[in-house]
Amino acid sequence: MKAILIGIFAALFFSVTFILNRSMELEGGSWAWSASLRFLFMLPMLFIIVGYQQNVKPVLTHIRSHPWPWILWSTVGFGLFYAPLTFATIYGPGWLVAATFQLTIIAGSILVPLLNQKVKQRIPYRAVVISFIIIVGVFFIQFEHASAVSWLSVILCVVPILISAFAYPLGNRKMMLMVKGELNTFQRILGMTIASMPFWIFLSVFGFLSHGAPDSSQLVQTFIVAISSGIIATALFFYATEQVQHDNHKLAGVEATQSGEVIFVLGGELLFLSVPMPGALSYIGISFVIIGMILHSLLSIISDRKQKWTPKKAGIN
Repeated sequence: MKAILIGIFAALFFSVTFILNRSMELEGGSWAWSASLRFLFMLPMLFIIVGYQQNVKPVLTHIRSHPWPWILWSTVGFGLFYAPLTFATIYGPGWLVAATFQLTIIAGSILVPLLNQKVKQRIPYRAVVISFIIIVGVFFIQFEHASAVSWLSVILCVVPILISAFAYPLGNRKMMLMVKGELNTFQRILGMTIASMPFWIFLSVFGFLSHGAPDSSQLVQTFIVAISSGIIATALFFYATEQVQHDNHKLAGVEATQSGEVIFVLGGELLFLSVPMPGALSYIGISFVIIGMILHSLLSIISDRKQKWTPKKAGIN
């Protein structure tokens, strides 16, 4: 249950990403700058945090020992996660992007048997069934969205989010397997930020060539995103997943807490961006997403209780 609560707090801080990315898009800012500046700002912050703990050297040593896996899975987990997600805000409000991104929950479950070939693992089918409820909710939301915009806009919104939804759990879990507990949460985030820098530098060059330099408003907003989502939320989420990484049902439950972003983002956009109220079909979809998150949390609690009860029963026998 502790990991679930931490995951919900992570969702609260993650929601800032969707709200401010949409805000910068409405102000005419480049999506490429919105994405790359977050990680460019994160890098010195992480060096200060990890450096204060005198833990930078182990990170650099680990990267030097496995440079290509670090670059590959950091680019997947950070680059292919965040750049497409930011691009999607061009074609939909933040709450809709956040709701569709909840497909990452079922993506994480589907990826289970593919992540570690050395250890045979089964897909957590109960978690997948519950995740189907979330998929139904996303379908309702996107169906109503499709009635208001062109199908091309829907595709350009959904496809990048699908890439992002699979890239985030894939990169995160692959890095957990590679690090094997040798680095703590902030060390792993620093390492992934360093290893994904070639991607972000390339994207920032693209942003400069296509839109010019970012204005002061975009700099301020991406700085806030870097602190809230890049540092606080990522650290909370990575910490929560590390606590339950050996239990696929609990891991699915922690990842399901990110559904809370939908409520936080919708409330934030209604309050700060004056976005139109979603229609009835979207509210039904959001309800399905929330119900799926709650069921995932309950499944995680039941799994936790079973694990605590089984040893006692074994001792009695």
